[in-house]
Amino acid sequence: MLKGMLHLHSTLAIVLLLALVIAIVITLINFAGNKPYNRKIALIGLISAHLQLVVGLILYFTSNRGFANLSGETMGDSVSRLYTVEHPIAMILSIVLITIGYSKSKKIADSKQANKTVLIFYILGLILALSRIPYATWSILN
Repeated sequence: MLKGMLHLHSTLAIVLLLALVIAIVITLINFAGNKPYNRKIALIGLISAHLQLVVGLILYFTSNRGFANLSGETMGDSVSRLYTVEHPIAMILSIVLITIGYSKSKKIADSKQANKTVLIFYILGLILALSRIPYATWSILN
């Protein structure tokens, strides 16, 4: 079951990245063209991020590479530190940024400002996520 969850997590990562890129591109087009804010497009990025978070947390607390591996020796090994500390923290922060961007944009009446808010927070979330992805473990690449 753990192997299936790992495959699901790496597959959902690709779905999340695609959803974020699509949301960013469409929002950028709307922002540049003074078009109305499309909340449904931003919602796709938000939902995929939260789905990935749930699967990731399940893996973190059930896998031997996650919470169970948290010890003083973990910080000395760069691979263990990536899986146990860096990846989870960066991804949670990334999802927090995406959530803040979506939530703030819902409350903004001006379409231009709502598009700008989503752009800023989604791009920051995407950059942070891309910085800590362990690409070597992606099932689609291996």
